[in-house]
Amino acid sequence: MSRENILIKTSWISTIGNAILSASKIIIGLLAGSLAVLGDGIDSATDVIISVVMIFTARVISRPPSKKYVFGYEKAEGIATKILSLVIFYAGMQMLLSSVTSIFSDEVKEIPSAIAIYVTIFSIVGKLLLASYQYKQGKKIDSSMLTANAINMRNDVVISAGVLLGLIFTFIFKLPILDSITGLIISLFIIKSSIGIFLDSNVELMDGVKDVNVYNKIFEAVEKVPGASNPHRVRSRMIGNRYIITLDIEVNPQITITQAHEIAGAVEKSIESSIDNVYDILVHVEPAGECQTDEKFGVDKDMV
Repeated sequence: MSRENILIKTSWISTIGNAILSASKIIIGLLAGSLAVLGDGIDSATDVIISVVMIFTARVISRPPSKKYVFGYEKAEGIATKILSLVIFYAGMQMLLSSVTSIFSDEVKEIPSAIAIYVTIFSIVGKLLLASYQYKQGKKIDSSMLTANAINMRNDVVISAGVLLGLIFTFIFKLPILDSITGLIISLFIIKSSIGIFLDSNVELMDGVKDVNVYNKIFEAVEKVPGASNPHRVRSRMIGNRYIITLDIEVNPQITITQAHEIAGAVEKSIESSIDNVYDILVHVEPAGECQTDEKFGVDKDMV
């Protein structure tokens, strides 16, 4: 299956699974009178929205390059990841406000029905399976969007476990307010997770790389090529899960243009054999000893 098809299939499975879990927790949360279970259900509802966004994004990034977007549409994945983080943040804030309101409310609180425990256990098992599947598929195709959603769903497992623990203590100590306090703690956990995903998505959108060790691999690859020296001003950025690499090298100024071109081609092949998921490489050849020292962008060997 292609990368886009895996994205779409995984997203549909996530959509259906989370829709079932969300509906069950919202309904039971309302019937059982548990704010924590209801909040957990709302959090799962955001996962349904996330999955729909992922399906739409998978179709966008599959479009071929155009005159307007000559590098294709794969950066849409990074934009979608940022949107997902905002959706998660919104859900966390809504739950935070509901929990705080409930804690300080003068209304008499009742102990939730025991059925809330069973639906929470069902949710934990379901989320574990979905998170494991999403994470495995995300790593398989190196998708930041799938991986981020898998992390979000693993957080949901922790959230549901917290809900379960809160319910158990509520029944043991006969204190309904513990359910609201559990909801408050969970909301803070959701907010923290959304901020982490938001910051992580900045790397691709700002033309950075998540694994800076890629520069060591580039320098090592250049050193293997006879005739190529002083690799400098190395720039690497990502489109989707693939690298675009640009660098300068020095060659003997006495050789022919053809020989210099062959050395540059050998450098490209050496880098491609050392680094996975390379989209494009541009090698700029300079005469040895004429390297500029006032270049603003890029990484030199003494910087890694």
